Amino acid sequence: MIVAFAVLPVVLMTLLIGVRGVAAMRTTSDFLVASRRISPVLNSAAVSGEYLSAASFLGVAGMVVKDGIGALWYPVGFTAGYVAMLALVAAPMRRSGALTVPDFAEARLGSPALRRLTAIAVLVIGVVYLVPQFRTAGLVLSVVSGTPYWVGVVIAGVAVSVTLALGGMRAATYVQAFQFVLKLVLLVVPAIWLLATVGAGVRHEAVHPVEFTHFSQDTAVTFEADVTLRLREPTQIRNAEGVSHFYPPGDLSVGSGTRLEFPAGAAVPEANGGRLPGAPGWERPLLDVDGYPLLGTLSVLFATVLGTMGLPHVIMRFHTTPDGRSARRTAAITVCLLSVFYLVPGIYGLLGKVLVPQLYLTGATDTAVVALPSQVDSGGAGTAFTGLLTAGAFAAFLATSLGLLLVISGATAHDLMTGGLRTLRTTVLVTAAGVVLLALPAAPLDADVLVTWAFTVAAATFCPLLVLGIWWPRLTAPGAIAGVLTGLVTVSGSILVALFGPPLPGWFAVLVARPAPWAVPLAFAVMIAGSVRGRPPSWARAAMLRLHLGDRVGVP
Repeated sequence: MIVAFAVLPVVLMTLLIGVRGVAAMRTTSDFLVASRRISPVLNSAAVSGEYLSAASFLGVAGMVVKDGIGALWYPVGFTAGYVAMLALVAAPMRRSGALTVPDFAEARLGSPALRRLTAIAVLVIGVVYLVPQFRTAGLVLSVVSGTPYWVGVVIAGVAVSVTLALGGMRAATYVQAFQFVLKLVLLVVPAIWLLATVGAGVRHEAVHPVEFTHFSQDTAVTFEADVTLRLREPTQIRNAEGVSHFYPPGDLSVGSGTRLEFPAGAAVPEANGGRLPGAPGWERPLLDVDGYPLLGTLSVLFATVLGTMGLPHVIMRFHTTPDGRSARRTAAITVCLLSVFYLVPGIYGLLGKVLVPQLYLTGATDTAVVALPSQVDSGGAGTAFTGLLTAGAFAAFLATSLGLLLVISGATAHDLMTGGLRTLRTTVLVTAAGVVLLALPAAPLDADVLVTWAFTVAAATFCPLLVLGIWWPRLTAPGAIAGVLTGLVTVSGSILVALFGPPLPGWFAVLVARPAPWAVPLAFAVMIAGSVRGRPPSWARAAMLRLHLGDRVGVP
């Protein structure tokens, strides 16, 4: 029912717009940058729709449930990144005349090797960012309709790849602009309904949180991923067949797909070593990461603010505008649109802490938004609002996935290979199939963790390249290659250590899991040190002038 009511209309509208974009698809420029004819207002709506991913629509609320009020630093960083982009990157990037970030790198420094390296970085960022979009689509659909996890992943992959293969950037622009408006409406209206319906008691508890230590009623929990529960006292648990078992204190391993029911009054177990929602410090406006809240918060801000400047699917958006002034206006309007949107997810997080704190056990706090209406109303209204939020969530997955799939395909077919329009379309379909396969085993990973890593890679590679390439005339190709390679290797290595390495102690664990505070300065330092020993080519000054002179001033 939810699939037909909520997901199907969004998917069909996406495909319909993609079909309408076929008539405008004749060249590579049409496919990648919509012939540079998108107006600032339409483009800013499309940028906002593309940028507001699963991590924004669902992930921020889920992080508030799990980690507390400090998670609201994520939307602060997401929005502040556009202020930095407006000041440093938007207009010069458009004046460069490039189609992609690797295009800009080669045009500015004349290095095919740098072009290939930046294309590889685009692939890393795009895949790490795209996997959580498909992953959360599968989780949300499984929660609201009971379908297997893989169904939502496949639906998202098919809808995005077919739309993009048919209509390219022009279709993506109209889809993303439409879906931004849809997401905003479908997030705000249910939030107002929830606040009006839950009652004064729930609203009071939302702003005066208490620790989730005992189940207030019989609570059924379905685990979407493997998890280890630590029982603090003997607990009676009923399995899916209705048979009760007493478990002694200690660790209890629960497999993916298991359904357990905890009786009212039972102690809430800890999940995977995490702290309980509402625990002391939950309401503190800092991210409490491994006992180092200030360091953890600064790490997130480093990654989100500086990473936004380097996200390839966002940068490509500025190449679709007619000129540099339009690119600047696009960034300014985008800041306003994002600021309005990010007022709302915190409401869902606060209500989720009160109404669905048990999602903390499953590792699926990303689904708190769509789980709330049924907790407030078990009748038609709850079902309707669940459908609306699911539609908004799928709009978030599809809008962001379109931009990410476009830059991955562009980096593959345009920068690493020499292909035309047909190659681009084929690459879109093949890439989508590969990302679907990567997303299928990714259910246990938090969307916010994966997205933050994508931002960190962007911050440590493209942020130094763009800032120095635009504002420092002495940058050379060897220095740029050394800096980008340093950022890519250090961040990727830290991610692998955090995922597969041994537990690390203290603040060292924070800096390995969130390496932006040291990886970004290191990449800048290596890029500068590698450039001061060389000499930029004779035409470098003309390349710089092209980025900074007015849009009507020609440079020989």
